[in-house]
Amino acid sequence: MACTVDCVDTLDEFIAALRGKAYNLVLADYYLPGFNAKDAWNAARMLPHCPPFVLLSGAIGEAAAVEAIRQGIADYLLKDDIARLPHVLSRALEVHEARRAKEQAMQELARSERQLAELTEHLQQSIEQERAMIAREIHDDIGGSLTSVKFDVSWIARNATDPALKSHALAGLEMLQHALGASQRIMMNLRPPVLDQGLVAAVQWLAENFERRTGVPTQVQCSRERMDVAADVQVVAYRTAQEALTNISKYAQATAVHIDLSDAEGFLTLEVRDNGCGIASAMRDKPKAFGLRGLAERARTVDGWLDISSQVGKGTSIIVSIPLGH
Repeated sequence: MACTVDCVDTLDEFIAALRGKAYNLVLADYYLPGFNAKDAWNAARMLPHCPPFVLLSGAIGEAAAVEAIRQGIADYLLKDDIARLPHVLSRALEVHEARRAKEQAMQELARSERQLAELTEHLQQSIEQERAMIAREIHDDIGGSLTSVKFDVSWIARNATDPALKSHALAGLEMLQHALGASQRIMMNLRPPVLDQGLVAAVQWLAENFERRTGVPTQVQCSRERMDVAADVQVVAYRTAQEALTNISKYAQATAVHIDLSDAEGFLTLEVRDNGCGIASAMRDKPKAFGLRGLAERARTVDGWLDISSQVGKGTSIIVSIPLGH
């Protein structure tokens, strides 16, 4: 092993050497006049790039050696066993490089997770903006045009003398009414105007609409009649309730649903629970089970989190919690 060795005899010289040059490894005699290897390690570990430490001692006790390694020193070697020095140094360098590579990988992973979270937040905001724009276009353009056509066809139906023409006009009116209803449902799913009246009103509207559509009794309990929350938090809570109710209508076979909404203790908490068939863990872990994962990612965009509790045959509870001061 080709080595270039710099020797120092005082703690000040040691620190100055580490600050002035990049070293691969420190081989430290356990006892030196005026300081020892522990003093050197405690000073060096504070530096930005500390190399691995190997202790060299004539008679270090087992307890002292264990304590030194517990504090972060790479290894130790007795002077009576000096022939093993190349092996000890090689192993210390390998372990240090592996640890450095792991730390770098963890930093890269953390950076990727931050970038993914930022991208998710951007996508969610873009989706909500796009939904609001489409909802406005449906209301202003499509809805307005269908309403105008309905007035004209209604006039024809009232004034037609030909029975066939009158029949066609009435049929057209029925189809136009169906198209208007469909456009309103689409618009409400994209960006319901009830959100402008506040989160409590929006959740109550969701529950009433769900109960009317499915026939499942749905109870809403709120800590207050109106909650002053940020628009992005409001959208996250609303979409969570909407997705939870959609899943219940599709899969749960529930006979009762309860929604609790609270803004106590600095957190907005929304819980949707049912008494249905529950969700098997295998179903939640399916590769393409994006609904609940999407809710969890959506919650993270406002520093919140999603909890899912479910037992097969005993129902499911979905809770989103969001700090109000996020």
